[in-house]
Amino acid sequence: MNKPRSGLHAVLAALLVLLGSLAAPAQAAQVLKIATIAPEGSGWMREMRACAAALKERTEGRVELKFYPGGVMGNDVAVLRKMKLGQLQGGAFAGAELSGVYADAQIYSLPFLFRDQAEVDYVRSKVDAEFRAGFEPTGLVALGFAGAGFAYLMGTRPLGSREELIATKVWAPQADVYAQVTFQAGGIQPIVLPITDVYPSLTTGLIETVGNTPSGTIAFQWHTRIKHLVDFPLTYVMGIVAVDKKAFDRLDPADQAIAREVVDAGMARLDAATRKDNEGAFVALEKQGIAFFRPDAQERQFWISIGEKARETLAERGAFSPGLYAKIQAALAEYRAAHPAAAGATP
Repeated sequence: MNKPRSGLHAVLAALLVLLGSLAAPAQAAQVLKIATIAPEGSGWMREMRACAAALKERTEGRVELKFYPGGVMGNDVAVLRKMKLGQLQGGAFAGAELSGVYADAQIYSLPFLFRDQAEVDYVRSKVDAEFRAGFEPTGLVALGFAGAGFAYLMGTRPLGSREELIATKVWAPQADVYAQVTFQAGGIQPIVLPITDVYPSLTTGLIETVGNTPSGTIAFQWHTRIKHLVDFPLTYVMGIVAVDKKAFDRLDPADQAIAREVVDAGMARLDAATRKDNEGAFVALEKQGIAFFRPDAQERQFWISIGEKARETLAERGAFSPGLYAKIQAALAEYRAAHPAAAGATP
């Protein structure tokens, strides 16, 4: 008589285990909330949305990215504060906006460092891995980064000479020590404001000269205010998707690897798309009737010398690590030795 009862108990126990597993709720997705000033509909946001969809699919819903575009979470200072409080897990930043956390976050944007995109590509192929690794001791993970292109000076008043530039009200980003030091080396005392204040300040005349990439100028609607542009690249701009390391470490290691892979692939696509966007934006700005000033060799060499002076000042202040800068310089020298024709030309 005991055997049938034991068999019945075993069946009942198995049924209870099965019912319990069916009734257990699915594991909640781990959501990384990421803020950015990039407007909805911009190239950055289109690619970020694509990354979010791919990550959710490949992790079978275990990891999700939720974006807050258009600066709705505030400027970079506010976003970093909310990351510390756990209200956000990450943000999309310009390098300058992270330089207070990781000094080398902006190192690719040293003034007049690169002559063209080919130099940027070569240097990044040699330095990107060390650049990324430098974030983690600061409590951040550089989930991905992409070039936004070269920034140019543009404004509401003529910029046909250094005298005209000095006579205008020049903007420098709030967190961008590189820009502030460079302008000061050129005899300009810039007006320091957060990027979110640029459009209204151009409208009111508080500032008259700004720096941005061609596509960024259109994305932020600055092109509706500017009338003049200096066709000479000032600096190379990088965008970085950084997340809180503690939040990232809560993900399963396999999901961390997927997240890195997905975002890296998205950044590679964005890099390529941004180049095309900048080319198209340049044409659009000219068609709009914006006056382009193309400096002669003497004027260009003057500003290159200002860039060198600014880099020396920044090095003295410890604004970037000598080791990483030396690797960038070595890679540049290597590239220019192999491309002497390009190296002999000013930007």
